[in-house]
Amino acid sequence: MPKVVSDRSVLPAGGGAFALPSLTLGIFLNDQPTHRLSHGSAFKQHVPLKKHQGWILPAGSEGVCEYDDELEFVTVSLSDALLAEFDFATGTDFQAIVGDIDPLLLGLCLQAGAFEGNGTLYRETMHRALAAQVVQVIQPAPDWHTGIEDARLRKVLDYIHDHLGDDLTLAAMASLANMSGTHFSKAFKKEVGLSPLQYVIAARLDLASVLLRTTRLSVAEIAWRAGYQDLSRFGQHFKRKFSVTPAAFRSS
Repeated sequence: MPKVVSDRSVLPAGGGAFALPSLTLGIFLNDQPTHRLSHGSAFKQHVPLKKHQGWILPAGSEGVCEYDDELEFVTVSLSDALLAEFDFATGTDFQAIVGDIDPLLLGLCLQAGAFEGNGTLYRETMHRALAAQVVQVIQPAPDWHTGIEDARLRKVLDYIHDHLGDDLTLAAMASLANMSGTHFSKAFKKEVGLSPLQYVIAARLDLASVLLRTTRLSVAEIAWRAGYQDLSRFGQHFKRKFSVTPAAFRSS
């Protein structure tokens, strides 16, 4: 099965049952004020949708979609193999999204049909960008605030993740938390389980791993964006965590 299947259709008023073997997005291209939908039950709900609204449904979804006006729409289905590249497991269920679609994801879906007319490298890159954005929308990254009760430390965690490419010093983080360096280091490790430096390194490497999977940026550019000025040091840290070099990680 292709990694991404995009289809643009125009259907007469009416509708009917649907069954989706793969995770699928549907984008309406005209307003449907009387649209009705049932998903996972026999009960149909009135769910009016406007142009460029739609839905994201998990693989295996079944239901009924009805509308009283001619419907023009785009569907985009993603293979399990492609989603697995972004640690989205086959068969994973998630809360269906119906209504507004993430703007970046919307743009990628509307252009998905045009990817086929370009070279293999471009097509593969855009397919991965689409899959990465889908996974981010339906399965947000874990909230680093989880289990952290101290608002000062939550503020520092937000700052770290917003400035991974910057020079994150212990003094700056302690100042942000209104603590002395020693007090901050002890409080941070007690709450988070890692020292501030260990946490920053882990977060930078996680960012680098995402960029390696989802972009064609050079390893040197990714290292810089992840806060490393020394490419050799970046390679050492990356291999220590992931057991492979950045280049090998990208090609795996």
